[in-house]
Amino acid sequence: MAAGASGSDGSVIERSWETPDAFAVIFDRYADDIHRYIARRLGSDTADDLMAETFVIAFQRRRRYDLSHAHARPWLYGIATNLIGRHRREEARRLRALSRMAALPPGREDSGPEDAVTERLGAGGTDGTLAGALAELPARYRDVLLVIAWGELDYEEAAQALGVPVGTVRSRLHRARTRLRRALGGPARTTSTASRKETDHG
Repeated sequence: MAAGASGSDGSVIERSWETPDAFAVIFDRYADDIHRYIARRLGSDTADDLMAETFVIAFQRRRRYDLSHAHARPWLYGIATNLIGRHRREEARRLRALSRMAALPPGREDSGPEDAVTERLGAGGTDGTLAGALAELPARYRDVLLVIAWGELDYEEAAQALGVPVGTVRSRLHRARTRLRRALGGPARTTSTASRKETDHG
């Protein structure tokens, strides 16, 4: 979202140091995006709480924000992803439930508290095999993949959000895609010479 007439995110956050109410601009700019990202990973009910917690934490840490970063999106996605990390089992259960439900014959889908699990995981939808494959990814790979795919961050922004070097983002993303290709029955080849040279930094 564009910074708009109120100035860059960095300038708004700096202003909020002395005028706390100014931080509402950051909430208005990014709350919907953060909620949507968390909801796709954990469901709408959990997203309500974690989106609010994301902005409470951001507000509390606003004096530590690096003002050289004009845009706060990576910072906020990093906070949200850390909070999602407390719900790893819930996320994996949700993905596995989607995988099981997708395998049921039409009309056999269960209803109830897990209904939200039927939300589409991608803009074009997904199937149970993909959901199951996402559930089996190591958390560090899933975080990189989804903060890029669903948070729409570029590699540098993802690195900032997750607190890792850009090379690590590239490596983990490559490994995540390779594992997904295998799970979906596709070739597990590397996509480029550069990919083959990348190492996993953790």
